[in-house]
Amino acid sequence: MKPVKAIFFDVDGTLVSFRTHRVPASAAKALAGLRAAGVRIFIATGRMLPMLSVLDGIPFDGYITCNGVYCTDGAGVRIYAAPVPQTDLEALAAYLEGDPFPVAFMSETEITINCVNDRVLEASALVGIQPPAVRAVRDTIGRPVYQICMYADDDKVRRLMDGRMRHCSYSRWTPYFVDVNVAGNSKRTGIDRMLAHCGIRLEETMAFGDGGNDITMLQHVATGIAMGNAEDRVKDAAAWVTSSVDDDGISRALAHFGLPAF
Repeated sequence: MKPVKAIFFDVDGTLVSFRTHRVPASAAKALAGLRAAGVRIFIATGRMLPMLSVLDGIPFDGYITCNGVYCTDGAGVRIYAAPVPQTDLEALAAYLEGDPFPVAFMSETEITINCVNDRVLEASALVGIQPPAVRAVRDTIGRPVYQICMYADDDKVRRLMDGRMRHCSYSRWTPYFVDVNVAGNSKRTGIDRMLAHCGIRLEETMAFGDGGNDITMLQHVATGIAMGNAEDRVKDAAAWVTSSVDDDGISRALAHFGLPAF
């Protein structure tokens, strides 16, 4: 294996435990050890930047957020952004007028939702955050939207998007909702943007993930590592499977590959 110069980490279920809603101490120490050794560390998440307070106190070299469509350097300076086209937002707003169900909208600075039900409450509890603020769709789509979260099953999402949101695609990492972004974007493309910005080659990379939206990332980097708590399809996409987030999965994998683990 070639020297690793950059490692990309998913957040929920990878760096942050679904049980404690915190970064395990072993993972925090490993991240510090990597940076001390000169390895650059990056976040690659479906969350938006203001939703990363769970990582406060841990410095990163860059952030790939909203599944690759909003990327910044470690200081929060924007490198890349790809908002949902206004035509697709208008089509979604029109659909929801006739068939309202919970849909959340992520802008650069906030997340709002048109309504809240048990599915929304359960999803928020899963990742340890408060439900989004409720706001009318028409009052939300007047500003750039980088990600949409549809709280519905795949059949409903496909019926809604087919012919209406032609410039978008979706991915799922939880049964509660799907993430909708501009088509052609993913954590994989976010990684390419970050590597180009930092002057790092793809063959010098590693990534950790556990959800469906991590598959393209794990397949793209030189060494993709799935957490022990990952879905089977994610494990199948990875080069190696470590233990779960709650069983020191990050540090165990780094030690296995001869990287600073503590």
